[in-house]
Amino acid sequence: MKTQASPTHSARELVLTSLFTAVILLMAFTPLGLIDLPIIKATILHVPVIIGSVLLGPKKGAFFGFLFGLTSLVKNTMAPSLLSFAFSPFVPLPGTASGSPWALVICFAPRILVGIVPYFAAAGVQKLFGSSSLSRTISYALAGAFGAVVNTGLVMGLMGTVLSGAFAAAQGISHDLVSGAILGIVLANGVPETIAAVALTTAICLAVTKAAGFCGAGRAGKERVS
Repeated sequence: MKTQASPTHSARELVLTSLFTAVILLMAFTPLGLIDLPIIKATILHVPVIIGSVLLGPKKGAFFGFLFGLTSLVKNTMAPSLLSFAFSPFVPLPGTASGSPWALVICFAPRILVGIVPYFAAAGVQKLFGSSSLSRTISYALAGAFGAVVNTGLVMGLMGTVLSGAFAAAQGISHDLVSGAILGIVLANGVPETIAAVALTTAICLAVTKAAGFCGAGRAGKERVS
């Protein structure tokens, strides 16, 4: 059942939505969010997407994820790195004169899911174990972990599946070594990105829910899914 949000609650959501949008754009176009590495652009842009999902629900989370994907598309098109062909159809595949439409799937689909999955991870924990301080802490930590794993796992998994030939050519390796190289990138980038997501999501969500009276994922979040 859908409930009518109070003017104060709606204003608070609007402020937070604008804030997260601004943070994502700021991080995307400064060294804060997308770190240019020789092989791939490491990122902590998934963190505000995860936090926005937990606090504001999966619909706004999906919007933040789309924004994340859009900024990634722009950055990889304007300042390409070795694997930018996997994030922009405007960057040619190695040895060819054209890009791949699969780049749009890799660029957007995982990032939109980063804005959806964390909400349900946190809400699921709070539904099972209640909304105690410990339960909320655990739920936010799991939301951060799930969001980071979805981002890294799906991006690199799709890259190794649908663009494995291009990945091998870009790295100068045989096709048989693609899985190992993908795993190496996941460990090198994914592990620190996951640690950062867990720590920042937990700390910021706890602070915001306490200071602003936001319940985030859980009981008050049900109306955001309706």
